[in-house]
Amino acid sequence: MDFALSGFQQLLKEQAERFIERDYDFEQRRALVGSEPGYSEAHWQTFAELGWLGLPFSEDVGGFGGTAADLGLLFEVFGRGLVVEPYLASVLGGLAVQRGGTAGQQQAILPGVIAGEHKLALASTETGGRRGALHVATHAKRVSGGWQISGHKAVVLHGASADTLVVSARSHGAADATDGIGLFLVPAKALGVTCRGYATVDDLRAADITLNAVEIGDDAVLGDPAGGYNLLDWLLDRAALAGCAEAIGCMAALVDRTAEYLRTREQFGRKIGEFQVLQHRLVDMYMALEPARALTLAAALRADGPAAERQRLVAAARQVCADAGRLAGQTAVQLHGGIGVTDELDVAHYFKRLTLLPQWFADHGQPLDRFQSASA
Repeated sequence: MDFALSGFQQLLKEQAERFIERDYDFEQRRALVGSEPGYSEAHWQTFAELGWLGLPFSEDVGGFGGTAADLGLLFEVFGRGLVVEPYLASVLGGLAVQRGGTAGQQQAILPGVIAGEHKLALASTETGGRRGALHVATHAKRVSGGWQISGHKAVVLHGASADTLVVSARSHGAADATDGIGLFLVPAKALGVTCRGYATVDDLRAADITLNAVEIGDDAVLGDPAGGYNLLDWLLDRAALAGCAEAIGCMAALVDRTAEYLRTREQFGRKIGEFQVLQHRLVDMYMALEPARALTLAAALRADGPAAERQRLVAAARQVCADAGRLAGQTAVQLHGGIGVTDELDVAHYFKRLTLLPQWFADHGQPLDRFQSASA
């Protein structure tokens, strides 16, 4: 199979790399994460002007119809730059609208998302869920003219900066049942919505959101109000793929930075890269990266295939990327010595991002359990 980039993909990759090199060096990023809202609105508008916000959406609403592999290329570059803008959160919410919404809902929301004028966030995670389950205890009650949503969503990625929340809620059934789940569009400033935003360990932003009898109309339901499990499952796999691609970018950056450090750092009158044991550790990092890259690509190429195949490949990519990221991050820190854990060095920030990436949108629980169930 030919894995060469298409002309469009090559242009996208080069465009993103130029942006990171020109406008997103480490010191600029440090200034962003210390500000409110934790990212740059100017960069967000640049994302819109470059067409990145429209990448995964259909041409009918002004997008480019990009594939999961196209999105993966962009996230890999984002990983190298440790990008903190709410791209994944907004794109996931938009994909929920594109895949589950009516033509009217798509036309009302997606052009604004693509233009950078409307931000979304997927509010799917809750506390108290058992491993291996899509735990949804938030309740959706049928009322006259619409629905009433009550519940609590935890660690919603970029939830505080969203204009609209895509909320998973249950119309019936037990909290861990696959039936009875729906996805609902909830305005972030609707009466009854309380949001507490905060910074995360990896310099992103998240929010805990309480919904207290929030009333929305029938036009705020994405598809079947009791049959949204498969859509949510698909969205979480898309999020996992994006996280894997971002991890690839982080690991590749750590390999480059560690190799450069070994070439220049002197100890005992010699460059430490001359010591064979340290060369072996660097090779271990590279050898962990490449299988993770291959599995992520395989999963991205089959992201829209049969559900069982998609689930199996994404679960495998998640597990391998998590293991590889842990090895690459720990090794990079060890080879840099004490400076490797300081805030002033980007290595520590890559390590933190690699540590948390496997946890974002991990509603499926343990990847190996999911791989086994998808293979049955």
